[in-house]
Amino acid sequence: MAQTLAAPSPQASRAAQFYALTKPRVIKLIVFCAVIGMLLAQPGWPEWRTAAAATLGIWLVASAAAAFNCLVEQQIDRRMTRTAWRPSARGELTSMQSLAFSAVLCALGSAVLYFWVNPLTMVLTFATFVGYAVVYTVVLKPLTPQNIVIGGASGAMPPVLGWAAMADDVGPQAMMLCLIIFLWTPPHFWALALYRAEDYRRAGLPMLPITHGSEFTRLQVLLYTIVLFAATLLPFVHGMSGWLYLAAALVLGARFMAYAWRLWRQYSDELARRTFRFSIWHLSLLFAALLLDHYLNPWLIALVG
Repeated sequence: MAQTLAAPSPQASRAAQFYALTKPRVIKLIVFCAVIGMLLAQPGWPEWRTAAAATLGIWLVASAAAAFNCLVEQQIDRRMTRTAWRPSARGELTSMQSLAFSAVLCALGSAVLYFWVNPLTMVLTFATFVGYAVVYTVVLKPLTPQNIVIGGASGAMPPVLGWAAMADDVGPQAMMLCLIIFLWTPPHFWALALYRAEDYRRAGLPMLPITHGSEFTRLQVLLYTIVLFAATLLPFVHGMSGWLYLAAALVLGARFMAYAWRLWRQYSDELARRTFRFSIWHLSLLFAALLLDHYLNPWLIALVG
């Protein structure tokens, strides 16, 4: 009886396996950043049909990239505690099934972006797919400890994609958002790599804690958080945001640097875990504050005026 209740139906089980290939938690943050780019690209509310199509298309292509990543790294994933549960790593899905799933998602997402958004967004999104799925996953990740730095360029693109979807161009404001994510990515992933170092060692991946040691990696985390802090001030300096965003950037940046300082001086795996988790909150709350400022700041100016 217990076995019957615990076992899902074959259809639900297979659907869940394909869904797991898309790395849902990662994709949610990607789509969130893309939506922020859409909302910031125009002074008022965006045209909802275009925004909905752009969100769907970006979600599909990003999911395709995640599925392709799982396919390429299935042997690596089997050796890592953090990823051994993935359907591709456990052999629940064949390589052909994973490849076909990725190809279908990519084709559908690209079609949605081309026909219902604009060709620029489709080209940029597909280029991001290639950058992550091929350049980062296949070339950079197994070859260099700077994989996450160089490959972070593709991971920083979501707000640019969202901006391009609504404005049909890429302006300096979009590139500032891209820069923030680009600089956020190394300390975010290196905090994870620090407490998962043995996982990466077993997998044979040249992550920075493996090739250069824990202390050097922790110093890099600190230095990147300092540079990141400066970059998060650019929207205010440029006039893209107001005082509400500045206050959030100062508080969140100071907190992130405090985590990084403690990580450098008094390392523990638990502190590295907390730093990694806070980094996710840092980016989410920073972009949420930017969005809130975008809509509230004109109202506040009018009220004061």
